[in-house]
Amino acid sequence: MNLKFDKDFLAATFTLTGTIIGAGILGLPYVFAKSGFLIGLFWLLFLGGIIIYSFLCLGEVALRTKKTHQLPGYAKRYLGRYGEILMFFAVVFGIYSALLAYLIGEGQSFSVLFTGFESYAIYFALGFWFIMTLLLREGLKGLKKVEMWGVLGIISLIVLIIFWYSPSVDIGNFVWKDYSDIFLPFGVVLFALLGFTSIPEIKMEIKGNEKKMKKVIFFGVLIPIVVYILFTLIFVGVLGDNVPQVATTGLGKLVILLGIFTMLTSYFVLSFSLRDVYKFDLGFSSRWNFVLVSLFPILFYLILYHFDMLSFINVLGIGGVISGGLTGILVLLMNLNAKNKGDREPEYSVPINWFIIGFLIVIYVLGIVAELVF
Repeated sequence: MNLKFDKDFLAATFTLTGTIIGAGILGLPYVFAKSGFLIGLFWLLFLGGIIIYSFLCLGEVALRTKKTHQLPGYAKRYLGRYGEILMFFAVVFGIYSALLAYLIGEGQSFSVLFTGFESYAIYFALGFWFIMTLLLREGLKGLKKVEMWGVLGIISLIVLIIFWYSPSVDIGNFVWKDYSDIFLPFGVVLFALLGFTSIPEIKMEIKGNEKKMKKVIFFGVLIPIVVYILFTLIFVGVLGDNVPQVATTGLGKLVILLGIFTMLTSYFVLSFSLRDVYKFDLGFSSRWNFVLVSLFPILFYLILYHFDMLSFINVLGIGGVISGGLTGILVLLMNLNAKNKGDREPEYSVPINWFIIGFLIVIYVLGIVAELVF
């Protein structure tokens, strides 16, 4: 019986870890190198603590509610119609930001892989989008089931990279240079830690074992943080200021393939999630689903390309602070209301008051301002 519980715990933990690890990891070395490694590490640990607390708040909301909802559903129950609308915007904005980042990253990665330069990125991005669109229309829902093995594969490849390149690390690349980019990592780090949407799924995975929720959230976030630290150590240590925005394009073809695989699997999972939102929550037809899920991301890509505004780091940063910041604020308010309006006794309760809420709201808002201004 205990073995089964351990399997459930591991499966739920990797659900959260798999949701968190995505395009964000590929942008971390760049912002760490520009701001100084120690500054980037500070933001990763600081925001990591805030995210763990915010996830625990959402986990409590889910446990206080007999019926399982997605994030907009919980927001509607505890914050009303306007809360539902804001949460829907936050979730959809975050998914579109990620899909756009994947198109940018895959275009650059394939271009460097096959030509050695990023000059042909737009053509490879269009090719990647076209193939993904064809496959998505086939309804490859089963791909979501391999997420655990995909995460294990990605972590294994990262471990190999760490051992392979660790002798080439230059300690001098970790020296802090100046204060000018001190806020640069905020948005990218926050984006790299997002995984709010997996909490309702985790509740279903551990049904009958809800006491595991707190432990799942802690380790589900801790694993990506440790992986991120090791990953950035290698890239910043080896490449220094020469880290590209999509980090994996800077260390040879095998490492580029790691980045391609990471973004490809995440593109599928998020596309299916977005399709389900439009299909089940809004009741859109298949035609509208196709337009919104498949055509909108490439349309955004082409618009930004036309105005010469395609930036992997900027998309991650803006997506992180707006989607993550707004979701985090709403989750705190939901938790406060759920303590009084919930219809189930939770397995744990997170301490919260208006001072904590106010402090975290200030952090999220300052992050949005810093990202948009700097």
